[in-house]
Amino acid sequence: MNLDPKQTDAFQAVAELGSFERAADKLSLTPSAVSQRVRALEIALGAALVLRTRPCRATQMGQRLLQYLRRAHLLKVELQADLLDQESGPLAVSVALNSDSLGTWFFPALAGLLVKDQILLDLVVEDQDHTYALLKTGMVTGCVSTVAQPMHGCSAEPLGAMRYRLMASQPFQQRWLPGGLTREAARLAPVAAYTRKDTLQSSFLLTHLGLPEGAFPCHYVPGIEAHFAAVRHGIGYGMVPEWLLPPAGGSHPPLVDLAPGHPTDVALYWHAWKLQSPRMERLSRQIVDAARASLRQGTS
Repeated sequence: MNLDPKQTDAFQAVAELGSFERAADKLSLTPSAVSQRVRALEIALGAALVLRTRPCRATQMGQRLLQYLRRAHLLKVELQADLLDQESGPLAVSVALNSDSLGTWFFPALAGLLVKDQILLDLVVEDQDHTYALLKTGMVTGCVSTVAQPMHGCSAEPLGAMRYRLMASQPFQQRWLPGGLTREAARLAPVAAYTRKDTLQSSFLLTHLGLPEGAFPCHYVPGIEAHFAAVRHGIGYGMVPEWLLPPAGGSHPPLVDLAPGHPTDVALYWHAWKLQSPRMERLSRQIVDAARASLRQGTS
């Protein structure tokens, strides 16, 4: 079946922007014209592609089509450059990853390749337990996730584990947890989490102290630097990547490990489509190699 590019462009714009009006502005059309093109594509494929909600969302069939269109675009750009024997120009790649990976190993290891291969990143920062859903819906072409099982047509490469420590400032520990991290004290001591999707702290408290989510006060501080600053300045206590912890005797005030015998290791995986453009293949390989060199491997 041949897909009409005008129809697929209209569908992709609606799916990515979330409304027919925004898609119309992008394509310099009227919302009615965009709607007609999407409807014609749905009739041709015999399936609904867009849920007319606010915002609009792709159906399951629409997600599969969106995945295909994004992958086809990457392959087309690379093929055209090869056939014309010329530089292919910048290549936009959408990737979803967690804030801790972005703030630690990701950029130092990839900066050279991004410049050399002229890769433009469209990064979506999301909790590591939720990045997989973005790949599944076609919104990104690769993701760092805690999910080990690959989707059909995708590969999942183990990257290693990011180790977290439950840390607090000394003044915080002395005020809220002078007798240690007990169940009674943890009911009152404020936690610092990234967002409501961040379950690292709540899972730890449930496992080790039997405290369910909602049984303790919690700050929500998104972003790795802001979250770490909240812990350092005694706003709350929380899980901090071991990577960020300063060496003893550093310039920052020392932090207290509230559970030194119970680090939390989060295994991460790189998901990408098996059929990729050459530059996307190189990017995937670099991500895997860089992560394995930086994250904990096996029982080390």
